[in-house]
Amino acid sequence: MSSLKNVLYFQAGLGVITNMFLLFIYTFIILVHKSKPMDLISCQLTFIHIVLILTGGGIGLTDVFESLNSENDFKCKTTFYINRVMRGLSICITCLLSVFQAVTISPSTSFLAKFKLKLKKYMISAFLFIWSFNLSFSSRWIFYVGAFTNMSETNQMKVTKYCSLFPVNYIIRALILTVTTSRDVFLVGVMLTTSAYMVIILFRHQRQCKYLHSLSRLRASPEKQATLTILLLVVVFVVMYWVDFIISSIELLLWIYHPAILTVQMFVMNVYPTITPLVQISSDNRIINMLK
Repeated sequence: MSSLKNVLYFQAGLGVITNMFLLFIYTFIILVHKSKPMDLISCQLTFIHIVLILTGGGIGLTDVFESLNSENDFKCKTTFYINRVMRGLSICITCLLSVFQAVTISPSTSFLAKFKLKLKKYMISAFLFIWSFNLSFSSRWIFYVGAFTNMSETNQMKVTKYCSLFPVNYIIRALILTVTTSRDVFLVGVMLTTSAYMVIILFRHQRQCKYLHSLSRLRASPEKQATLTILLLVVVFVVMYWVDFIISSIELLLWIYHPAILTVQMFVMNVYPTITPLVQISSDNRIINMLK
C-alpha cells in the first residue's frame, strides 16, 4: 500500500511541475508572442490540471487547510467540490480543444470553414458557459459530502483522507449517475466525432500530398502536428476517463470502499493531467525552440 502511495505522490509531483512549466510557457507566448486561439484553450486546460492534481485524494491543498486549522467539514467540502469542478472542466475543455482544432483544419469548402474567423469570439462565450455550468452542476456535492466520522455507525463511504459520502437514497444515486453519464457520453461522443473528422481530413491531405510528391512538407505541417497531438490526448483521455468512470460507478452503486481501490482510482485520474503537458511540450515546435 505504501508503494502505491509513493507512486501516486511521484505522479502528482511530476504532473504539477510539468503543468506549471507549461502554464508559464503558454502565458509567455500569449502575452509576448503572437498566440493562436488554441493557446488560450491549452493554457486554461493546463491551469485546470494543476488544480485537479492538487485537490485529488487529499494531495496538496489539504495540507494548506491543515496548517490553517480549518474544520474538517469545510476542508472536505472545499477540496471535493473544487476537484469535481475541475474534473468537469477537464472533459469540457478537452472537448472544446478537439472541436476548435477540427474547425481550424477544416477545408475552405466545408461547413465548418465559416467559423474559422470567429473562433476567438465563440471561445470567450464557450469559456463562460463551461465554467458557469460546471460550477453550478458540481454544487450538489456540497450537500452529499462531509467530514468523515464513523463509517460503521452512519454508513458513510470514506473517499479521501478527510472526506466521506453521506448515505444517499438509491434512486437519487442512480439519478445523479444517469445525469452525469449523459453529460459525459455526449462530450466523449463529440470528441470521438471530431477526432474521426480530423483523421479523415489528414488522410485526404496525405493522399493529395503523395500525389503532388510533397509528403515531406506535410510531415512538417504545424497543423498536422497539432492535430495528431490532440488526437493522442483525446485517446488517452477517453481510455482513462472510462476506466475511472467504471470504478466510480461500481463504488457509488454498491456503496463500497477500499483504500487500495481508491489509490488506483486516483492514479488513473491523474494519468491524463500528467501526460498532457509532456505530450504538448514534446510536440510544440515553439516550446522546443524556446528551450533550445
